Amino acid sequence: MAEQTDRALPGIVVTGASGRMGQMLVRTIAASDRARLVDCVERAGHPWIGRDIGEAMGGAALGVAVTDDPLEAFAQAQAVIDFTAPDATVEFAALAAQARAVHVIGTTGMEPHHIAALEPAARHAVIVRAGNMSLGVNLLVRLTQKVAAALDADWDIEVVEAHHRMKVDAPSGTALMLGEAAAAGRGVDLTEMADRGRDGITGARRTGSIGFAAIRGGDVVGEHDVIFAAEGERIVLRHLATDRAIFARGALKAAIWGQGQKPGEYDMMDVLGL
Repeated sequence: MAEQTDRALPGIVVTGASGRMGQMLVRTIAASDRARLVDCVERAGHPWIGRDIGEAMGGAALGVAVTDDPLEAFAQAQAVIDFTAPDATVEFAALAAQARAVHVIGTTGMEPHHIAALEPAARHAVIVRAGNMSLGVNLLVRLTQKVAAALDADWDIEVVEAHHRMKVDAPSGTALMLGEAAAAGRGVDLTEMADRGRDGITGARRTGSIGFAAIRGGDVVGEHDVIFAAEGERIVLRHLATDRAIFARGALKAAIWGQGQKPGEYDMMDVLGL
């Protein structure tokens, strides 16, 4: 009976299983009573290929070996959770769509052409993509849009983010989510109003621009401030993440929520009912 119950739970594959988020996802799914870990994927030639993922992570065996064959892994899964790299994510999207598996994407650094490349897959399967999977950040996104809508262009907007020294992209996916929310609140196009780099003699700030600043150092999990600054006053909206488990829990929630949804592209606002 226990085995039948386990089989009824959605099976999940974790891609990039050796990474920081990959390992956190493995632990979160293994500890969950709402899903089961069915496979872990790593790039060809990775030293963990063929090893039990639990033992490779330095713990007890979990009965799941790491594979470099995503197509075979996805075929036995109901969901794929993917925090890898943009090009890999696009490839995984096509394979997940073939398997009709929910594809939860937490990959950051995706450019417009990567996002556009997901559209064919979303015609056949559920894709949940977000720059950040946490409840708190998604509430911050909604607040940012509302505050930006309430204030005129006399209020300068700056998005400041901090992450660990190993993060390879900037601004972070979350910072860009916040910038998009601010732009939406103001009814402007972020690509036209973003100021993503300042160095040297830059001149006065352009009225209505939305600025970004990135800090990298140590083991910072994630910190995001949205600053609204006017003459004589400032409003600061802030979210601090101290544990990557919040992202893993959000991604797992998205994978479970996606079961039974119609094919298409969704985000964490949909998952959280915001």
